[in-house]
Amino acid sequence: MNSGGLARHRSMLIIAGYITTDPNERDTYVEAHRDLLRRAREAPGCLDAAISADPVDPARINNYERWQSREHLDAWRAVANAPDTGITITLGPMSMFTATDERPPF
Repeated sequence: MNSGGLARHRSMLIIAGYITTDPNERDTYVEAHRDLLRRAREAPGCLDAAISADPVDPARINNYERWQSREHLDAWRAVANAPDTGITITLGPMSMFTATDERPPF
């Protein structure tokens, strides 16, 4: 971080959004991704990753990823081996953002 409190990253990527599924299968889906998340967080270039049950909507699963670069994300996706849960999901709004700087929000 520089003296102004601003950390700079080259084309940091943020993927954020959610999917939905049958509320009775949501927790099973989230739990099935535990190992994937553990491995992602250990992967080179992963700054953060989460797949979590939404506390308000019983069908919603929130997705959040933050990567140092597109190259790191692509390398991870090549070896991620996501679990095939057989659970039907519906994509909600999911977007990839490119960020060039970072600072504390408060």
